[in-house]
Amino acid sequence: MIRLDVLAVGNLQRDDEGKVFDAHSSSVLIRTDERTIVVDTSTKYMRPAIKTSFRQIGAFQKDVDTVVLTHSHYDHIGNNDMFENAEILVHPDEHGKIVGAKLLETDKELVPGVRIMHTPGHTKGSISVFIKADKRYVIAGDAVPRYGNYEKMTPPAINIDADLAVESIKLITRYADVIIPGHDPPFLVER
Repeated sequence: MIRLDVLAVGNLQRDDEGKVFDAHSSSVLIRTDERTIVVDTSTKYMRPAIKTSFRQIGAFQKDVDTVVLTHSHYDHIGNNDMFENAEILVHPDEHGKIVGAKLLETDKELVPGVRIMHTPGHTKGSISVFIKADKRYVIAGDAVPRYGNYEKMTPPAINIDADLAVESIKLITRYADVIIPGHDPPFLVER
């Protein structure tokens, strides 16, 4: 059985000119029979919330054996050091940007029911985690940073290829019942 817990809900704030001045990613715990995985570790600011979530759900940071990073931007990697027993996995295009990280294979199951998918557009190496549990979940990182990107089918404001980013949103939407975006609460996909 696969269990998911959102450790911290991401947020993003922009100034009057639309520039980001505060960003913290979501962080999600996936527990399977084979692995205990954290997807994105957020920022130092979110560390107390993540620690509190571990206590509330009765899990332990020391038991996390895998950290999957959706990409290497600062607001997704700030608490990697909380998981000293974990191997850190990134897409090959994000490799070299995170000390000690190992390459992961995309479009392949990490463990049964947990598939890593390449969802480029925000960055060249953006990935999302597709999970088949009680529902079909996608931890999207900044492939779908906010609900509005899904609702309007618009690429992230920061992207390397807007068309590719929209294709990634469509891929995620076709699969997911629930999307856990990079910077908003989880939401249901409307069919």
